[in-house]
Amino acid sequence: MSWTKNDYPDSLKNLPADVRNKAIEIANALLDEGYEEGRAIAIATDQAHKSEEGSASDKTEYHVSPHDDGWQLKKADGKRAIMVEETKDKLLTKAKNYVTDHSGTLIVHKQDGSVENHLYQQ
Repeated sequence: MSWTKNDYPDSLKNLPADVRNKAIEIANALLDEGYEEGRAIAIATDQAHKSEEGSASDKTEYHVSPHDDGWQLKKADGKRAIMVEETKDKLLTKAKNYVTDHSGTLIVHKQDGSVENHLYQQ
């Protein structure tokens, strides 16, 4: 069975879109070579992560930080907010999807501006 961007194993659902798509591509190739599904998924996931590690430095960096109206998502060198929400949790939900869709890394700041967390960074 071949997988697509819309039909793939549940074990790939929590991967960033770019890693998942690469894993699907690799897994399909392994299946064509006769690998068993479980083994193909494991190898493909590992290889997809490794291939993305090399391009992590090429990814756009986004920041979640305090804003006058709550919390904002901004590109690292951006002058304007991409989105603003009243609460950090509300913004993080939307920001994670945005950053994943744009193959970026996300740096989450605390209220005082210090770094709390790095997401989607290899």
